[in-house]
Amino acid sequence: MTGCLFALLAALLAGFGARDQMLMAQLSARSGPRPMLLITGITTGALASGLAAWATREVAAELNHGACLLVAAMALAMAGAESLLLAPGKAPAEPTNSLGAAAIVLFADQITDSARCLILAIALASEQPFAAGVGGAVGTAVALALGGGLARSLLDAGPMLRTIRRIAGLALLAAGGVLVARLLSAQ
Repeated sequence: MTGCLFALLAALLAGFGARDQMLMAQLSARSGPRPMLLITGITTGALASGLAAWATREVAAELNHGACLLVAAMALAMAGAESLLLAPGKAPAEPTNSLGAAAIVLFADQITDSARCLILAIALASEQPFAAGVGGAVGTAVALALGGGLARSLLDAGPMLRTIRRIAGLALLAAGGVLVARLLSAQ
């Protein structure tokens, strides 16, 4: 159960100002609240979280505990780098209002974002991939719902969100470094 709670919190916190949340806010600000857009985002987020959990099972089956923790440290570092380096894109100039197009873009953002890296790291460290996948999906759903519901406020807070994401990115890089240092000192 701890893996579920940690993944939920990690996905929620990593989701603030993330590309998928900001895209949801941009589309919602332009065309108003659309429940089907939110359902599409939640579905793609659940799929991306499920894939991260499935990847954990595949990786964990091949590696010993120390190697799994090293992969978790690399996932933390990747999440930190993503939070530091990648900013949300500009609002689409001419959205088609197509749920299929939105699903493709949201899934592409979600499958490579820091939240999925954190789900992978938490699932490896806790050895609870299913719980981490469920927690990550719920955290993503809440972040996207906030993106759609608070669209204008989020878009106005863009510079502040970027600063918060950079601070979080540094913290994630530090956490990955601490985990690697502990692994090296244990050997």
